[in-house]
Amino acid sequence: MSAGNRADETADETADDTTEDRARDSTYDVAVIGYGPTGVTAANLLGAAGLRVVVLERDAEIFTRARAISTDEEVIRIWQRVGLADRLKRDMLAERPLDFVDARGRTFLSARPAPRGHGHPPQMFIHQPALEQVLRDGVARCPTVEVLLRTECLRLRQDADGVELTVADTEGDSVRRLRARYVIAADGGSSLSRAQLNVGYEGRTYEDRWIVIDTEMIEPWPDHDRLRFRCDPARPAVDCPTPLGHHRWEFPVLPGDDEKHLTTDDAIHAMVSRYGIGPEQIKILRATVYSHHVRFAARFRVGRVFLAGDAAHAMPPWIGQGMAAGVRDAANLCWKLAAVLRGELPETVLDSYEAERKPHVKEVTRRAVFVGRIITERRRAVTRVRDSVLPVLTRVPGFSDVLQDANWIPVAHYADGFQARPRTRATGHQIPQPWVTAADGGRVRLDDALGSRWTLLHHGPPTPRSAWDRLGVPSLAVLPAGSRPAEGAIVDSDDVLLPWLTQHRVTTVVLRPDAYVYAAAPAGAQLPPPPGGFAPASHQTATTAR
Repeated sequence: MSAGNRADETADETADDTTEDRARDSTYDVAVIGYGPTGVTAANLLGAAGLRVVVLERDAEIFTRARAISTDEEVIRIWQRVGLADRLKRDMLAERPLDFVDARGRTFLSARPAPRGHGHPPQMFIHQPALEQVLRDGVARCPTVEVLLRTECLRLRQDADGVELTVADTEGDSVRRLRARYVIAADGGSSLSRAQLNVGYEGRTYEDRWIVIDTEMIEPWPDHDRLRFRCDPARPAVDCPTPLGHHRWEFPVLPGDDEKHLTTDDAIHAMVSRYGIGPEQIKILRATVYSHHVRFAARFRVGRVFLAGDAAHAMPPWIGQGMAAGVRDAANLCWKLAAVLRGELPETVLDSYEAERKPHVKEVTRRAVFVGRIITERRRAVTRVRDSVLPVLTRVPGFSDVLQDANWIPVAHYADGFQARPRTRATGHQIPQPWVTAADGGRVRLDDALGSRWTLLHHGPPTPRSAWDRLGVPSLAVLPAGSRPAEGAIVDSDDVLLPWLTQHRVTTVVLRPDAYVYAAAPAGAQLPPPPGGFAPASHQTATTAR
């Protein structure tokens, strides 16, 4: 063979290697489209699981307009899984009371969110741009996550092995192709991904539009840190504290109003002056007009592509659950994707994403619409009845819990989905998260002791569970408060877990990585078997592991 032929062959081999390297570099486990609260939560969860992830975001910077203004303890619990809960809470306002006031400023209903046992304050007010920055900083810790800003996904094409994404640099002319095993489309209410998938977005858009005003407080006023729904039929308003020295107002655009004029400083000062707020007390940061929507995607999954957040559903803002619903989507989906990609569970588990999330988000939306009707009612005869009857109802047993404790968010529970049969009272519920004492004597939150993995919790004599033991699923005994720490056990320091097990008439529960109960059994009963195809990472053979 001549030197020239050998050189040609070497060049060909080098070119082949370069092509293979380029293809490998452009192949991911999961592509996340959209880098808002839903997308950045997904990136954190998937990155923490060690998956290779690419995030596509068309904007260069965090959207400076604060949309969401509150979140809840269950969502903070999700962010706790990626080690960001305590950092995020430093920039939040916790447990502020809320008042419904009439046209004269008199309170006809006061409420305070009741704790649900997730280990964090039940409601916290946020400044969304600051929150998103902390979440993005969290993603920066993950070496397997690549974030591509100024990048838009133009096309999705699925095949048997994955999804090909055609992406473009929004500031240049470059177009390239990426591949991912799965895609999470979290690209907002006007989702291009949803349109490409030809998935309907069913529901309605309300005729009334609202102006949303974000301000910086210069000179605070009395009770500025109280949320007030000002239920004035002439012009209802939302008067809301937000952290880091900000305050939010929302007003409807009434018939005959000029939307453009309403967003001017003069018009804004005129509207807030009704509540004694002078121009010297606030600096107007921005004012935007929004429409409220109630919409649901016809499907949350199309093959290997999953819709999440506003791409999957939209609700009015009255109970502050729009952003929270998207974070819950990410939390439900990401551990399942990780399990499938690792070979721990069959792909059929991904069908449970919509089965579990859609009913919950529909119920949250229904409750948001109900609260909105209380706030925005403009028929004076109806508001007079409302203002006089609701204070009476708060003194009626049962009604007081619903109204005064602000239990407007459904309990974390899945009536159907990825869970064992036969069901028990505990099945499908998320276990509460108290502080517990670990074997080393340290006091930790329950989820930190569990470590986002499948775990059996039991109290009393062990329930027959040989199939789970053979798979190496870890087991922890729950000891009563005051017990000495022990290996293979946690102490129920706050006396929460044991009463919860008793209330649900079980002594053993199998927890999924998201702390929902997959299976449970009372004392002496056989625990339902593991799901079909279940192969925990610690028990996989070389041929089953990915």
